[in-house]
Parts: sequence; structure tokens; C-alpha cells
Amino acid sequence: MKKFLGVVCAALFVTSTAEAVYEASSDTGTEFFDFIENRRREIRETQLTEEQEKLLEDIEVAKEQLPHEYKEGDPIPAVFEGDDLVYYSGSGEFIATGKVDIIQLEGYRFQSDEAKGNVKEQFVRVDDKAHVLQLTEGAPRVTLDGYKTVYNYGTKTGTMESANGKMGEYYLTGKRFEFYPDHIVVYDGTQTKCGAKSPDYHLSADRMEIWPEQVVRMYNVRFWIKNKIVGTKDYEERKLGEKEKNYFPRVGYNSDHGVYVRDNFIFPLAKHWDFRVGAYIETKKGIRSNAEIFYTNRELRGCVKYGFYDDDDARWIQKEPSLDIWYEKHFDSLPLGYSIEGEFGHWRQNSVASTHQEYELNLYHDPIALGSYYLFLGAGYKITKDDIKNTKKPRKTTVRGSNYYALLGKEFNDRLAAYVGYAYDKNNSNNSVFDFDTDNYSRKIQAGVSYYLTPKDRFVVGVKWNADKHTVEDVDYYWYHDLHCSQAVLRWRGKRKKLEVHWEFVPW
Repeated sequence: MKKFLGVVCAALFVTSTAEAVYEASSDTGTEFFDFIENRRREIRETQLTEEQEKLLEDIEVAKEQLPHEYKEGDPIPAVFEGDDLVYYSGSGEFIATGKVDIIQLEGYRFQSDEAKGNVKEQFVRVDDKAHVLQLTEGAPRVTLDGYKTVYNYGTKTGTMESANGKMGEYYLTGKRFEFYPDHIVVYDGTQTKCGAKSPDYHLSADRMEIWPEQVVRMYNVRFWIKNKIVGTKDYEERKLGEKEKNYFPRVGYNSDHGVYVRDNFIFPLAKHWDFRVGAYIETKKGIRSNAEIFYTNRELRGCVKYGFYDDDDARWIQKEPSLDIWYEKHFDSLPLGYSIEGEFGHWRQNSVASTHQEYELNLYHDPIALGSYYLFLGAGYKITKDDIKNTKKPRKTTVRGSNYYALLGKEFNDRLAAYVGYAYDKNNSNNSVFDFDTDNYSRKIQAGVSYYLTPKDRFVVGVKWNADKHTVEDVDYYWYHDLHCSQAVLRWRGKRKKLEVHWEFVPW
């Protein structure tokens, strides 16, 4: 069992947080703190701003003041306010000046110094600067400031020029926004999760489409770090709220391998199919890479892998190639899920090569909230087979056995969190051909503590205890330092006397 919450508990975290935005490089269980940090990030991203809460309050007040009860199918009412409001009842035209505030009761607000329009035709036009707020059910939350705004709140269509603002958790700019009943289109747009005036990183696209199912589709995409392009793609699709690793490379230093740069590239091939390339460049051993043909369709995923892969102890395995198929399902009516995975291929590590097979079934429970405590539970069964033929003594090996884990974590307050857990895995490097992603013992206890010394500096200690031999195997120390839109992470492996440092972008 190499990782308590990283590999053995992979099913748990795939379901609860997908891929962690905050991701430790650890085998001492500190991924629990990733869970805490991502949960806090989700709260920040989903909570309403003051002006969004004010809009909801104003809509409720406006509904109570309607002269007659609104019926489904009627034109959506709107409320107009301004220091000076002129209305022509015959034509329905109006002119409003001075602190203009227009509320459409389905969840829109327009604010400007001057606005014109027509109540009967249900459109508003703002030639100068306008502030627009969209807070409609089932659609992304949008806050925009732009110019030359025309919007028909009856047909839900309109345009805005030279706009910037926020959509969901993303900061946006665009030369032109087009509003449609079922989506928004942005031309010559940019997107980032970095809220700085000059973002540390962003992507740009010739066209972005924002759909009600919280999907953003982008065409002719360029990835930027500051003012430098670091990558391009013809098409990129991203789901709002999706907790994946970001687009940009990770740069770091490792005592074993020196300075390194790691990056991943995804190329869509067809519906459900991607071609993925991973590159790892280091100063001591040069370049390692891998390539994957990836299939995803709801709960079923499959992947053909070829190339080099590493674990958290910087041990590498070469797959030449390997087919990995897994199925994961969460029971809708129960806080339970399961995963089935099978891998078959040719593995090579150092001078040992083998036809390698792995078959695994895992059952896990959703994180159980017990006040400020969180309990994680799971169990599984794994079969590993190897057929070695490139040595003087060819042999076949089979390891069968169960694995299980239990971890209890507590969030004491905004600054302090801790965990302790126990895990067992029959598979270990003593009974397996490869030591990749495994320990050399089966039973282990993990514990750790995380503390914010300042709002930008978090310190973590993670400990791994060999319960078979009653010895401390690892003590890892971390320092996380926020650099506004990026994060520097320093890791000192106390028992191994090894230093690791890396820098990566984080949401905000």
C-alpha cells in the first residue's frame, strides 16, 4: 500500500473531488488536507456575493409589489428605477438617466448612468458603460462590465462590447459578448481563475461558448503565462466547477533528479476519445515521456498507455504498452460507490521485464461528516500476476489479497486540521515483482497535522508508521506559500534527507 489516500483511496477522491486542485506529493496521508482545501475552495466559489444576494432580495420585494399576480407564460416583468425616468405609454419607449437600475424578475440586473429601451418590446440599450448581473436558475452566474449593451429580456438575446467580469469561478474578458436563450458566446476572449489585474496565467480563445449545463467550449485556444504563450490547442472543453489539474506546467526541484519541468497535453480525437502526452524533463537524467489514448464514457474509462510513469518516491516504471480499463459507479440513493479496474500489459523496471496483470475491486463510502470530523472508509480485493522471462530464472508470480482503510480527520478551525488512519494491503514490494507504488510492508498507520501560521503560509507534518515492524518509515514536512495565483511548495523528507520544491498555479 503505497498511498493511503492517494492510491488505495483513489476511488474515494475521484468521486468526492475528482482530481485535487491542491495536490500533495505524499505517501503519508496528507491528501486529507487537499480534501479540506478543496472543500473550502468550493465554498468560496459557490457562495453568493453581496450584490447577488441583494439582487435576490430586490426580486422578492419587486414580486410582492406587482400590481397583479404573475402567471407562467406571461412576459417576465421588469422594474425600472432612475433619477430621471421618462416613459411614453403609447409606444412603450422609455429613457432613464442617473443611477439607472433595471431588474428583470427572472434573475437579471442592468445598471448604468443612462439607458433607453421599450417596455412593450422588452429591450434595453445602454450606449455607454453598463453593469450586468445574471443569476438565473440552471445557468452560470455572470457579472459583467461592458459597453454598447443591447438586451431583449423577453427573447433573452443581446450583445455587449469590450466587457470583463466573472462567470462562475472564472474571470473573463471579451471584445464582444452575445447572449442567447440557451448560451453565451464570447469573441476574442480570455479566461483565468487568477483575480489579479494582470493575471499570472490565463488562456485566450477566438470564441468561447458558455452553456447552461455549465460547460465552456473554446476554439483556437492559446495558453499564457504572463505575456508569453506556452501552448496552443484547436479546441478545449471545460466544465465549470470541475476540479482538475490546471492547464499549466509544474516546475520544481528534487534531490534525486535535479530541476524538472512536468507538463501534460490533451488532444481531442473524437467524441469520448483523447490523445494525451505527458512530458517530464529533468537536469540529471534528461527527458521521460508517456502517451495515452484515452476513452471516457460516463462511468466507463479505458486507456492504452506507453512510456514512463513515476510514483511519489521518484521510482519509475516503463509500460510498453499497457491497457487499463476501469468502471466506477456511485449508488445514487446511497453514500456508497464501487470501482472495478483491470490492467494488462508489459512492464519494465530496471533490468526486470514482465507481462503484468492487475485486477482490483474497491468499495468506498462517501466522506462521513461528524460535526467537525470526517471519516473515510473503504475496502477492496486485488490480484496481481507477473510472468518474467528476461532473466536466467523465468518465473510466474501471483499475489492475491484484500486491502482496507479507515481514516478520521478533524478540522479544528480555519487554521488547524489533523488526521490519523490505519490501512492494510496484502500487496507490497516484498511479495511483488515491482516496487512501483508499493511499500515493503502491509500494515501502516498514518497521521498528520496542518496549521496556517499566516493567511499565506501553511505548514504540514505527515508521519507514516510501519505497523508490521513498529518503526517510523517517513516523516515529511511541508511549507505551502501562496503567491496570489500560484503556490510554492517545499517538502523535506526527514527520514530520507531529501528535499523537494515545486511551483504550481492554483485557483485563487
